[in-house]
Amino acid sequence: MKKLNKTFAGTMAGTISVHPKGFAFVSPDDPKKYPEDIFIPKSLKGNAVDGDRVEVAVAAEQKAGKGPEGMVQAILERGKEELVGIVWIINPKGHYLLYVHSLGPSKAALVKKNKKATYQIGDRLILKVDDWGDEKSPATCTVTEKLGTIDEAWTDIPSAIRDFGIRKEFPKEVIEQVKKLPPEVDKKDIEGRENLTYLECVTIDPDTARDFDDALSLTEDEKGHFHLGVHIADVSHYVKEGTPLDEEAKKRSNSTYFPGQCVPMLPEELSNHLCSLKEQVTRLTLSVLIDLDEEGTVLNYRIVRGAIFSQKRFTYKEAKKVLDGELKSPHEKKLKRLEKLCLLLKKKRRERGSVDLALPEIVIKVNKKGEPTGHEVVEYDITHQLVEEFMLKANELVAQDFMKKNKKGIFRIHEPPGEDNLEAFYALARSLGFSLPNKPEVDDIQRLFEKAKGSPHAEQLSIAYIRSMKLAVYSENNVGHYGLSLENYCHFTSPIRRYSDLIIHRRLFEDSEEDLTLVAKSCSDKERVSFKAETSVVMLKKLRLLQKCQQEDPTRLHQAVVSKIKPFGVFFEVAPLQYEGFLHLSDLEDDYYVYNQQRELLVGQDTGKTYKMDSPLEILLEEVDLIMMETKWALPRQSKTKKKRSRSSSTKKKRWSKSRRRS
Repeated sequence: MKKLNKTFAGTMAGTISVHPKGFAFVSPDDPKKYPEDIFIPKSLKGNAVDGDRVEVAVAAEQKAGKGPEGMVQAILERGKEELVGIVWIINPKGHYLLYVHSLGPSKAALVKKNKKATYQIGDRLILKVDDWGDEKSPATCTVTEKLGTIDEAWTDIPSAIRDFGIRKEFPKEVIEQVKKLPPEVDKKDIEGRENLTYLECVTIDPDTARDFDDALSLTEDEKGHFHLGVHIADVSHYVKEGTPLDEEAKKRSNSTYFPGQCVPMLPEELSNHLCSLKEQVTRLTLSVLIDLDEEGTVLNYRIVRGAIFSQKRFTYKEAKKVLDGELKSPHEKKLKRLEKLCLLLKKKRRERGSVDLALPEIVIKVNKKGEPTGHEVVEYDITHQLVEEFMLKANELVAQDFMKKNKKGIFRIHEPPGEDNLEAFYALARSLGFSLPNKPEVDDIQRLFEKAKGSPHAEQLSIAYIRSMKLAVYSENNVGHYGLSLENYCHFTSPIRRYSDLIIHRRLFEDSEEDLTLVAKSCSDKERVSFKAETSVVMLKKLRLLQKCQQEDPTRLHQAVVSKIKPFGVFFEVAPLQYEGFLHLSDLEDDYYVYNQQRELLVGQDTGKTYKMDSPLEILLEEVDLIMMETKWALPRQSKTKKKRSRSSSTKKKRWSKSRRRS
């Protein structure tokens, strides 16, 4: 392993999170001493894999605008007890080389030939690691279970659950505790609470939602003042600190959402029933009751323990139809009031410097076998916006309440991005034809996105801007939220699916012995793990959809847009799946292309043809590799003349070939 060419400030221990490209970040065990994650270059992570607890030598100096950098010195504890691998190569001696998605392309798994069991390419196997090997060799493993094959879509989610260590089954003591809970809200539980059942409360959620954390009520008086109620399920009433339910929720930290399936933080008896704010039943809440003037300025607020009776469960689509006059509803006036106040709050948010990024969401539809049947583009319309605005306001006021009363809590913090990252975003915007001053201010960025709305560049710019940001995390130290332009912010509105919110609920009305530093770190770490697991499954479902299209019509041309230009090739996004593909320079056979760094172009020497950011492409899918999660694309007239992998793919293949020879 290479050494860090710097002096060291000292060593620290933490958990490593490895990016698919090979570099990594280490989340410190002691965030008080090391408040920032430590960046680990690919060449300096040694034999560490995602989730390991490692010892890191931290560089004494760091570049301006960059965080601390370090080098892995030792592996203190392996983060994974088992791996899920897919048989990728069977070598001449009968040994099996397996690809493990959670470890990425730089670390393979090796299973030696066994007379008792034989496997085929594509088999999905549960592995026990016998020897992790070194940074240049695969981990030697023993097979403990066969899940199925990569061609069986139903195995995608069970594989991700096992590979990323997502806790699925609830322990016996948790099940026993749940059995003792009442089937419905008990009348004695309402005593001492504020009776809010008279309010016209509704919920607005996605079509497939089964757990309803939040409900809304809103009235407007003769002065034009608004009286908003944000009502959140009172999970803390049922999940007491130190109980088996609480300990399991803490270990999970959040629910994990896969296409067609959720692994909940709490058992369904709570998440989908007793704590869910279902229509036409009484439910216990923590409610933020807010008075605002005619311009949306908060006049005062109260946070109370209450009980509500939700009158209607709207889906986003239903609520939108009511607002558009396409569907009749007795709650139409209420929805119109919510829309009116939402627009006032959006205006306030813009005035304080928040940038509005309205990205559509791609939802993959699956059948009972886990096979993707299609996708839906969910637009971020006014119904999504109004729910978000009211949740943001409640979260802000609760965090403000903690600060005002000098209470300890867990805040959702978002630090400013490094200047280098912002410069890269500014360069992209300029290359797409948007003018920006040399040193853009917040209002310049806001105007940029306003101009981009409705243009082909909106989504690309939004994604690039998000990628330039640091990750939002949980912390007991409130340093504000850069992305929302808020000094005070916490997560309060989703206690059914986030442990951080449950902690906030408890601390509003009760004392607690929880170590907030450790809880905040655990919530941040588990959030990353769930995100990786969710993303891996969504990506595989997208690949299955693409493979299905290719099998049905091998000549089908996909519409795409160039998303990045590099000296070695062209990245493009395939619409509307938001899937990124790649063409190597060697795949552009009609000319010899030269990279123009200043203008970020590839220019053909003979034809003068150019590839630039946002250029439309018609592209042919030639191959889908589900094991490696890779695709091979070609320009239409070149598709039959060359079957050559891209540089990135061939590099990976060489890596695997070397591993195969060593095995």
